Amino acid sequence: MSGSPLSGSPVLAVDGLHITVDGGSTEAVRDVSFTVRAGEAVGLVGESGSGKTLTCRSVLGVLPPGCAVSRGSAVLSGTELTALDRRGWERLRGVDLGAVFQDPASYLNPSLTVGRQLAEPLRVRHGLSRAEARRRSVQLLGSVGLHRPEQVFHRYPFELSGGMLQRVLIATAVAGEPELLVADEATTALDTVVQAEVLDLLARLRAEHGLALLLVSHDLAVVAEVCDRILVFYAGEIVEDGPTEQVLTRPAHPYTQALLRVASVGDWERRELAVIPGRPPEAGAAPAGCRFADRCDYAREACSAAPPPLRAFGDAGGRRTRCLRADELALSGTVLQEAGT
Repeated sequence: MSGSPLSGSPVLAVDGLHITVDGGSTEAVRDVSFTVRAGEAVGLVGESGSGKTLTCRSVLGVLPPGCAVSRGSAVLSGTELTALDRRGWERLRGVDLGAVFQDPASYLNPSLTVGRQLAEPLRVRHGLSRAEARRRSVQLLGSVGLHRPEQVFHRYPFELSGGMLQRVLIATAVAGEPELLVADEATTALDTVVQAEVLDLLARLRAEHGLALLLVSHDLAVVAEVCDRILVFYAGEIVEDGPTEQVLTRPAHPYTQALLRVASVGDWERRELAVIPGRPPEAGAAPAGCRFADRCDYAREACSAAPPPLRAFGDAGGRRTRCLRADELALSGTVLQEAGT
């Protein structure tokens, strides 16, 4: 983790993104804005249904049926993604844009060897000969830490373990040397040792190639290990973002604090599992004030009066939050001493 935002123009710039579901009748993501720079890793965290995966899938152009970008902009190295047609996406994916998902087996054809699935895009998109594509594929399989890559090249997906398949998928994603890699719960199904190996691999690819990484994860430990910045999603909005260390040690939104309490490990004295009471608002609901107010121990009357804007706060570091009490919360380090004061 670099610990600070990187300089230079962003590889990805998302501005005011809105995403609708149910054929446009419900707005599930609202006014999401962020950037990712070369070599930077940005983590998206939040409860299921918070909008983080929809946001990433809009960047990849693979939104589920019935979902669409209704407003906003997403620019990848000068290309407006929201304006792309099918051919435009085909030219972009696997070249400037790569992706790794949770279940690699579901993204590989079980009837074809992994080598053929890796070599074919190299021939079609990059014009390599059959022999050149094979050499490059074996090289890629070795570069992601697979032993005896010449043998792996001839294996079918069912002959490989989950960790090996994830490495194959990463090799496929980076074959075209993309500027941005989107990893959606890419390590969730892996055991602890393999997960650590895959995370080390992603860190090495970032360092060697200046790869920008957009990482979706429910595991705050993974995000803390890998990411330079964190975007905290709640009910379709970003409620807090900033440098990873600052957000995790001095959270400035009650929801971020609640996530940290729920995710805490090593407290063997605790006998009850920490939970966040209540439920997020339904998709498309429009509360008069803060969307987290009904679940917040620190809400006051002003919190329910109007939606809080995502505003910058603090002296430096590029932090933003949607909480009216951000400065108090960040100063406290963990939680306010007296709720409602």
